[in-house]
Amino acid sequence: MVKSMTGFGRAEESVGGKTFLVDVKSLNGKQFELQLKLPGFLKPYEFDIRKLLSEKLGRGSLDCTISLKQTGNAKPVTINTDLAKAYYKALAELSKELNLDPSAILSTLVKLPEVITPTGDTLTDDEWVQFRKVVLMAIDDLNAHRLNEGKVLEDDLILRIDNISRQEEEILKLEPLRQQKIRDGLEKLLEEHVGKDHYDSNRMEQEIIYYLEKIDISEEQVRLKNHCSYFKQVLAEPEDSKGKKLSFILQEIGREINTTGSKAYDVSIQRCVVLMKDELEKAKEQILNVL
Repeated sequence: MVKSMTGFGRAEESVGGKTFLVDVKSLNGKQFELQLKLPGFLKPYEFDIRKLLSEKLGRGSLDCTISLKQTGNAKPVTINTDLAKAYYKALAELSKELNLDPSAILSTLVKLPEVITPTGDTLTDDEWVQFRKVVLMAIDDLNAHRLNEGKVLEDDLILRIDNISRQEEEILKLEPLRQQKIRDGLEKLLEEHVGKDHYDSNRMEQEIIYYLEKIDISEEQVRLKNHCSYFKQVLAEPEDSKGKKLSFILQEIGREINTTGSKAYDVSIQRCVVLMKDELEKAKEQILNVL
């Protein structure tokens, strides 16, 4: 099971006469990064909300917006009518003295200090418990999106690893031919420049064996096969967060592919190495999206 780091979740619910809308958006990120926007009266609960999002969502660059929808019972602001009347009386007298249009007083009035202030509403303990459930609903919606995208990522990653394994099997078929080509090439080179009768064939055999051991790639192929198998094993694990572990395994796969390429000295095997590197880069791009 694989989860993507990208997704979107939304939940809307009424709590104590207030209707809350919670939107959570997640993008790729190495660590947990959160941009949280919420009404002023929820500021006392900001730490709890951040902690809840961190525990449930893990890594990623998250943007969470909590807004209060307007209803008949919800009052996001309070108008100080006594202060507004006092301001109005003074402004009306000033307008009369200066022969100004009094119709513009209202637009000026609402901008004056303390006339309109944020509501002093807060949440009771029971309302906080209900509101917390709304946040969890948005998180669950986001995680559902992450799982859906994760399934697509998992299928693609399996395809890339299978393609690498297919090239690894092809290299195993080519390896005996490569060794014979190298042996024949060295013998031909000596015959052309030294002469067949002018070198010790036993010593020659020893040197060829030593050289072939130096460029042997069988160990790299065994490790590569094991890494590919382990990668698919980790993909199938139930753990939610496995992106970093999979990235480390891909690094090991890349190391074995590079070593194989540096030892190959064979056009056909080098072609397989190039194809494996191409699949590896595609897998690395996709792994950046895995939680």
